[in-house]
Amino acid sequence: MAQKKSFARMVGEYSNLALIIPSSLLVGYTIGYFLDKWLGTHFWYIVWLLIGIVAGMMELIKKVLGDFQKDQDAGGGEE
Repeated sequence: MAQKKSFARMVGEYSNLALIIPSSLLVGYTIGYFLDKWLGTHFWYIVWLLIGIVAGMMELIKKVLGDFQKDQDAGGGEE
């Protein structure tokens, strides 16, 4: 039987997402910025920023869908 998570644990897990999303944006922008400096271009920062956005959103969706699936599995047999 699945154990219900405490409120504090859930807050901790979701506040982790509040750090993952901006950090993925920052890493993507930084990679693009240095590629632009190295190659002498002006568009790689946008490409890598978009990759960072996609990576952050994928992590958010994966977490939310995983928790939703766990809730469905835990409550699926009860009616």
